[in-house]
Parts: sequence; C-alpha cells; structure tokens
Amino acid sequence: MRISSGLWKSTNTNFTTDKMFLAKNLIGGIINIVSNIDPAQFIPSDPPPPRRPLNFTEAHENDEEKQFRRVFHQLAGDDMEVSPGELMNILNKIISKHGSLKTDGFSIESCRSMVAVMDSDSTGKLGFHEFKYLWNNIKRWQGIYLTHDRDRSGVISSDELPNAFRAAGFPLNEQLFKLIIRRYCDEHGDMDFDNFIGCLVRLDAMCRAFKTLDKDNSGSIDLDIKEWLQLTMYS
Repeated sequence: MRISSGLWKSTNTNFTTDKMFLAKNLIGGIINIVSNIDPAQFIPSDPPPPRRPLNFTEAHENDEEKQFRRVFHQLAGDDMEVSPGELMNILNKIISKHGSLKTDGFSIESCRSMVAVMDSDSTGKLGFHEFKYLWNNIKRWQGIYLTHDRDRSGVISSDELPNAFRAAGFPLNEQLFKLIIRRYCDEHGDMDFDNFIGCLVRLDAMCRAFKTLDKDNSGSIDLDIKEWLQLTMYS
C-alpha cells in the first residue's frame, strides 16, 4: 500500500502522541502506587562496608569472620569474587538440600540482578563483604519465609505475603503489594523461594539507594535522566 507523505506525517504524529499518552499513563500509574508510601517505615539492611585492602581486613577480623572468609575462598576461587554464574551455582546447590523450600531454581538472570544491586563498587562481581551481606540477608529471609509459610506448602501465598514482607522490614501498601504479586508470583498468587529472595534483594537495595540520596530525610529525591538511568538500568 502506498501512503502519501502527508498521510504518513499525520499517522506518525498520531502514533507519537499515542506513545506519549501511554508513557504518561504508565508513569502516572506507578507514581500513584508509590505516592502514599512513607519511606521511613521501610527498614533496609545496613549497607556492606566499603572494600578495604586485604591485609587490613584480615588483621581486624574475628574468628567467625575468618572462618567465613575461608568458606568464601572455596566458593569464589582465587580471584575472591563471585560472578552471577557462580552465585547461581552456589544458591541452587544449597537450596537443593532444603526440601521445605519450593523453587524452580535461581536463574542466571535473577542472579545477574542480585549481583547488580549488591555490586557497590561496580566490578560486576561480589567481593567478600558484598557476598557476606547478601548471604546473611538470604539466611534471615529464609527464616521469615519458613515462618510465614503457615500451611507448609513450600510457597508463600498471597494472604501470607503481607506479614512476610512486614517481618522483613517492608510494610507494603495495597497497590504496591498487587504490583509485586503481578511481577513475582505465579498465576495462583503464590511466590516461591527464589522469587521471594529476588524481590527482597531488589526492594532492600532500592530502599537503601533512596535513603542514601534522601539526605534531608524529606521522603523525596530529585534525579536527572542520567542519574535515573544509572540507578535503574544496572539493577
């Protein structure tokens, strides 16, 4: 079919207008979902300490930390860094020993996302303190998962989720809760273990990032497009 340039311009203009309208509706809908959330109610974990020279770090570690470092060395190898692929293998090997945790396994994409939000020095891998921070959180969230799986089904159902997230430090309003269900739950509204951990890792990291940028504790931050992309694309 041949389209005249005038008609094409008109059609293209309408298409652009439609895209802008849809984008405004999408952004407006997300803003409406999160606008009535009080960031002060969220309690993300303390951030991992900054990376220090190896000889300084080891000299100041207690026996428990030294033991964890030995285990970390076995898991991470000589480079003392955990890549997304290594993280996937570690997590899947561990959860395979826990029959009470229903999961289809941590995917490489899920582990890339977890490494990205935990990668404070942008190396693309997790160093010792970053991995230890993630490991401790996963252990804590595993306990919450098991405690709130009241019917011992191996998954957290939609009616069990609000209390589970609240116990993890993130009381969600109804709109954000529904958004998380659509993103992380199956068609029955159930969330398995790997999705529960993946969701909490991202939620925890984004809340920490927000609190870091909200220097005056006003509950709002200003970002330009570059900052917004840096914050959202590598996560």
